Amino acid sequence: MSNDRRGATISEVAALAGVSTGTASKALNGRGTMRPETRLRVRQAADQLGFVVNAAARSLQTGRTYTVGMITTDTIGRFSIPLLIGAEDALGAGQMSVFLCDARDDPIREQYYLRTLLSRKVDGIIVTGRRTQARTPIGAELPVPVVYAFISSTDPRDCSVVPDEADGARRAIRHLLDTGRRRIAHVTGPEHHHSAQVRAAAAAAEVELAAPVLYGEWTEAWGRQAAGMLLSSGADLDAVFCGNDQIARGVAEGLREAGRDVPGEVALVGFDNWDVMVDACRPALTSVDMDLEGIGRTAAEVLLAAINGSPAHGPITRPCRLVPRESTAIR
Repeated sequence: MSNDRRGATISEVAALAGVSTGTASKALNGRGTMRPETRLRVRQAADQLGFVVNAAARSLQTGRTYTVGMITTDTIGRFSIPLLIGAEDALGAGQMSVFLCDARDDPIREQYYLRTLLSRKVDGIIVTGRRTQARTPIGAELPVPVVYAFISSTDPRDCSVVPDEADGARRAIRHLLDTGRRRIAHVTGPEHHHSAQVRAAAAAAEVELAAPVLYGEWTEAWGRQAAGMLLSSGADLDAVFCGNDQIARGVAEGLREAGRDVPGEVALVGFDNWDVMVDACRPALTSVDMDLEGIGRTAAEVLLAAINGSPAHGPITRPCRLVPRESTAIR
């Protein structure tokens, strides 16, 4: 069938897929209940014919704009970009678009973006940021569903998709124990920071630490300083679990400058699995991955369910995974 002179119609897509026009419409609009293979067959037929859904007509028909807003306070995109990628993966199947708004930790800017998104009649909103700490709800009695991703809401009625940071810390300690390490120290970020507290508590519950937890900043400079503090204290160490990858890279540099071999004498584990850090670290850094893309996908799936009338409430916790590399290798 040639479509050189005109666009394919929904009827032609339905005929090629062997379904009714109504079924083809529902499959392409992400609505209705049908077998996955039927939905896939319709989409393949649409691709083959070059069929393009008319967004305006679809919006009039369904009363939806097929757009979702994402508001973030993560200015550099370290956490929000992977979350966005995961969300787009989930939303793309329903041909939905995402508007990303950077509030830059400014409450006034955040409320401006909220009003802007609502004025554009978005179907729902995902709220995220660079910290897992619970935050006040972005608004009350909003006309569209809201899901918090990576961060959580202080309102228990809100749905939040968050990483299980305690699970990640336990995986790090157990990995070190499995590789024969027994004298483990922990270096992390500011003591008042939620992630630092959770990760330190989980590590201390898993093993008796060889030195008091060292709290500081989420920086390489603090990692180098902490390495010097651990060595000068005379603590007998064979491993260090760090609260993030920047700290771990700093610890690796500090140990190397002091003539300590990693992982021969001291094994090292980070947290976040940030490729910029783990690949640049010498040796390559074992790290805990919070699966940010997976969090984004789950948040988008939960938001879609809420848009379709099935909202979820409370936290949804996703497990972490450990990615072993040379810094914990057994020699």
